[in-house]
Amino acid sequence: MSGAIIFIQEDLKITELQEEVLVGCLSIVSLLGSLAGGRTSDVIGRKWTMGLAAVVFQTGAAVMTFAPSFQILMVGRLLAGVGIGFGVMIAPVYIAEISPTVARGAFTSFPEIFINLGILLGYVSNYAFSSFPVHTNWRIMLAVGILPSVFIGFALFIIPESPRWLVMKNRVEEARSVLLKTNENESEVEERLAEIQLAAGTGDGEKSEEKAVWRELLKPSPSLRRMLVTGFGIQCFQQITGIDATVYYSPEIFKGAGIEGNSNLLAATVAVGITKTVFILVAIFLIDKLGRKPLLYISTIGMTVCLFSLGFALTFLGSGNVGIALAVLSVCGNVAFFSVGIGPVCWVLTSEIFPLRLRAQAAALGAVGNRVCSGLVAMSFLSVSDAITFGGTFFIFSVISALSVAFVYMFVPETKGKSLEQIGLLFQNEHEWQRGEVELGDVEHLVQKE
Repeated sequence: MSGAIIFIQEDLKITELQEEVLVGCLSIVSLLGSLAGGRTSDVIGRKWTMGLAAVVFQTGAAVMTFAPSFQILMVGRLLAGVGIGFGVMIAPVYIAEISPTVARGAFTSFPEIFINLGILLGYVSNYAFSSFPVHTNWRIMLAVGILPSVFIGFALFIIPESPRWLVMKNRVEEARSVLLKTNENESEVEERLAEIQLAAGTGDGEKSEEKAVWRELLKPSPSLRRMLVTGFGIQCFQQITGIDATVYYSPEIFKGAGIEGNSNLLAATVAVGITKTVFILVAIFLIDKLGRKPLLYISTIGMTVCLFSLGFALTFLGSGNVGIALAVLSVCGNVAFFSVGIGPVCWVLTSEIFPLRLRAQAAALGAVGNRVCSGLVAMSFLSVSDAITFGGTFFIFSVISALSVAFVYMFVPETKGKSLEQIGLLFQNEHEWQRGEVELGDVEHLVQKE
């Protein structure tokens, strides 16, 4: 959309307010998909919820491609938003539930990799099609978005269902079969299966279980409240530090820095996409070795510095070569630090900290917070920047990013090397939860005690 919006403005003659609504509404509407996704995935399964997400998104992309007016374009954008809401919520949950403990962080980071790859391909295709006639190029740019979800449809016939969802549905033998495919040691499979069965518990029927889940989420116990603070908080901080403003409006930011010409603006965004994609690979190699919390420190501190330097460049250096160079480096640095830490780690944490029976719907609440913050930033960025300048806006983002460093220190425990069932015990003690000092041996002792 970042490239297409330039030509949509020219072709459909939309206003700046309509541009903000078109860009930002996707994130707001996606919360509906995320809310529905939690319950849907508990009923029909994790992988078929991903299939539903792909179908809804394909429909939205097709409507946008052929939209003759702003109103029809909005209809397609709203459908795409619902599909995205389903997808961003369920993909990390599915991967976390099916992955072996030793590699869960890396595997759960995969959605963020392909989001970044998709952004990069979007930038590249936007640049490639920018020389086409205005009334067709933005349609081609949006049509490209249909292709990835087609591959999802084929993949669903190959991948297995989540073993933890299968246990929830009392399909224990199927769950054992899936675990045997992802774990080499049969004794570990039986031990893990026993843990999952214990964590799943029992219910008095699907309807009463649903009510119990939402009642527990609305009136949480102290340990669940700590989980919700961590999960919801990290999801909100991921977005209110302004990453979507940087991605969606990078052409406008670079234009404000002094870069001229649509081709030059789109070429600069390609550099942003490459940086964002390359550095997510760094996170994959480090997340299960270095840990979640150290990566979050590196990420949030680095983003704070880059956002401040971007605000400085846009405010004080004008449109000279030095200002342009610092602005481009700051934007690339910001997306690099985002991709190294809070980008993927946010989704890893929210998919692994909640107990099984609450996981899908609690993760959905976190995704809702993420989408609301994303939408508020995307829909207000241009208006706020008009009022206080681009530089002033990024100074605000840098302050929020600094607050995220404090949040990580106070509320995020280290979950590296722990099973999903063991992680829940990290939140039983308030002091240990805030300090993140619970060691794996302590947790294993508590599990044996239980």
